[in-house]
Amino acid sequence: MRSFYHYMMRYRGNQQADDEKQLAEWMFEDHSFPKQSTSYHELSNYLELNIPFSNALVVFDQLFDHYQAEEN
Repeated sequence: MRSFYHYMMRYRGNQQADDEKQLAEWMFEDHSFPKQSTSYHELSNYLELNIPFSNALVVFDQLFDHYQAEEN
């Protein structure tokens, strides 16, 4: 199973500036982000402590659901 970070890199470079792209760009730039993790709790806790923008957790929850559906 690939990591959530790897899954999110598909959103980098999108032509439209949306929340998915913003989260992916932030994850790429954050050198402390748990890039090998597949754990919802580990990633969610990290985002809660380092929230990059106001609705990042909502965006994360939606994208994590898509990630799990695609990876399983």
